[in-house]
Amino acid sequence: MWDKVGPKNWRKPLLLRPDNFTPPERTPWGGKRIVRDLKSQLGGTHGEVVGEAWELSVEPDFPSRLVDGPTLDEVLRSDPPALLGAESSLGSTALLVKLLDAADDLSVQIHPEDSDPALASDESGKPEAWYIIDAEPSSGLYLGFLEGVSRDDVREAIEQENDVSALMQFVPVSAGDVFVIEPGTPHAVGRGVILLEPQRVSPAKRGITYRYWDWNRRYDADGNRDPAGAPRTLHLERALDVTRWQGPREGSLLEKIRHHAGPATIEGKAELEALISEQGPLRSAVFRASRLSGSGRVTLPASDKLRSLTVLGGRVVIGDVETELEVPRGQTAALPPCLGPLPVTLDRAHAIICRLA
Repeated sequence: MWDKVGPKNWRKPLLLRPDNFTPPERTPWGGKRIVRDLKSQLGGTHGEVVGEAWELSVEPDFPSRLVDGPTLDEVLRSDPPALLGAESSLGSTALLVKLLDAADDLSVQIHPEDSDPALASDESGKPEAWYIIDAEPSSGLYLGFLEGVSRDDVREAIEQENDVSALMQFVPVSAGDVFVIEPGTPHAVGRGVILLEPQRVSPAKRGITYRYWDWNRRYDADGNRDPAGAPRTLHLERALDVTRWQGPREGSLLEKIRHHAGPATIEGKAELEALISEQGPLRSAVFRASRLSGSGRVTLPASDKLRSLTVLGGRVVIGDVETELEVPRGQTAALPPCLGPLPVTLDRAHAIICRLA
């Protein structure tokens, strides 16, 4: 329990509240599947349209809370060596995990490096990864500009209100596809995609996104499409400045940032499958991600950093009989490194584990 002195014992899996949603006006492209399909335990009481659920977050604007009270940040700061391990010098975690549902195309955007000199003292770069939970037919992602597209081409298209997506690579996706989006990579999530998104954002800072273009859309004050409304704020020059113009494009880019894991095999035996790791199949200097699927019992190896476990389907129970914790579908648990190896029991399960490298 939490009291004025502090936590008495948080050395256990930390179950987080499932309703840490951003307001609809912040995500005017949001859909209805996060609550309808993943968080049906909420009974629709939080409204129908949810663009983002911040599943594990210590960011000040949308902090996660434990189901029994305090914010995750408060808990982690109470015992950094045990609860953060190799991240303890930061005071809290740089891991941020979201669920995202795009009923409409997101803006074309980009994230800067942590080292970008234009960032303010309370701002952070934001590398991210995507695990595609589901995708409607013909839906996909916009990833990078096409070969030969220049800075001037992009600026001219935006200033003339042309279709900037015509300058980008469109990548069809399906359930189980995995991507790593490095700073400097232009991107947009297309309509019809629902995904899980780990990000790295420095504690107590805001992860920065620069928008090139927002499909020439206009909105009213509540985030509804309105031809008489106002466009969302763009950051064209900053977006152009941080673009990796000399980086790989098209097929060369996809070879570096994509892995086809395929749909989770929930009918098979329990399996722990690496998605992003140092050895692959998708390599990253920032993230590690694995997938739990099927039925039976597996053991999660010990970790030296905090991990998230987000259940997307079935039943997942962490721990042994005396200490077990069930993580419901559409909910996330934070797993401190002090727990060591963790037994997990699965029943037709589908879950994603994320941590920072």
